[in-house]
Parts: sequence; C-alpha cells; structure tokens
Amino acid sequence: MSKVEDMATQSITIRVSPEAAQISNTTTAAQQRKLEPLLSLQLTAVARTTRPLEDIMSGISRKAQARGLTPEIIDARLHT
Repeated sequence: MSKVEDMATQSITIRVSPEAAQISNTTTAAQQRKLEPLLSLQLTAVARTTRPLEDIMSGISRKAQARGLTPEIIDARLHT
C-alpha cells in the first residue's frame, strides 16, 4: 500500500479540461480509486519543486508521448 493510501484523504475541487472532466465523470468508483493516489502524488510533487508548473507539465507530457502514451491508451486503461 502506498503512503497516499495509508493516510487520511480530503476532497478538493480543481478545474480541468472538458476531456479530463468527461474521463473523470465516466469512470467507475474502482477506476477513481486507482487515479486518486496518482493525482495526489503528482500534485504533491509539483508543490515541492521550485520549477515552474508549466515546465513540469511539459516534461510529463514529453515523457508520456515518448513512451507512446496517447489519450486513447489512457482511456482504454481507465475503462478496463
């Protein structure tokens, strides 16, 4: 179990793209539980760095694309 799963959690509201909102709104409760630790870790990592958020996001995107990760693959994995 990860550190995120071990500790108490709180709900937050964030603004996302329409595509991200649709993905979130159409996932099952089990899929949501898979996403929550990932999102929590990413938010924490961003908050702890001194690099601009845009640089971090661009780096994450470049790495994902270099590894062949596409929106279609993300969608397929969330709906399995």
